[in-house]
Amino acid sequence: MWLIAGLGNPGSRYEKTRHNVGFLAIEEFSRRHQLAFKEKEEYKISKGSLEDEKIILLEPLTFMNRSGIAVRKIMQKSNISPEKLIVIHDDLDLETGILKIRKKGSSGGHKGIESIIQNVGTQEFIRVKIGIGREPFVPTEEYVLSKFRKDEMKVIREAIEKAIDSVHAIINDGVEKAMNSFN
Repeated sequence: MWLIAGLGNPGSRYEKTRHNVGFLAIEEFSRRHQLAFKEKEEYKISKGSLEDEKIILLEPLTFMNRSGIAVRKIMQKSNISPEKLIVIHDDLDLETGILKIRKKGSSGGHKGIESIIQNVGTQEFIRVKIGIGREPFVPTEEYVLSKFRKDEMKVIREAIEKAIDSVHAIINDGVEKAMNSFN
């Protein structure tokens, strides 16, 4: 069984912001596979299968810096090991729309990833990073909570589609082969 978590912040105020690109990817993944979400107190969850593998889609509703609480809870409840955890999230250090898969590593300053590392107890889980770029004169906190410009939406939609395809590749072909294909 695989856990695929998309990171973001709950509530209409944060919908379609740069920091919520992980939620956007998980929601598109669920639409593509016709999986319905159930909302719990700390998360939204959907269960299904991809090929012969069972999957759980997860959106933590605890705000970005506490994402690890919901991730740990579902991993423990469903007996999922860290190597079967895929986290989709935004990355400031990648140009808008660029995708990068990482097998493990530090948080790189991302508060959601930092929370997952602290709660799961390891850095060894798969990340699918979607680039959101940077604006040099805009404070980081302000920038990540801003909405994508109209001219960026096509690029982001394509990146989300590519992220979903990369998750398929990770599950079906392994992370190394997916990294060779998508990075």
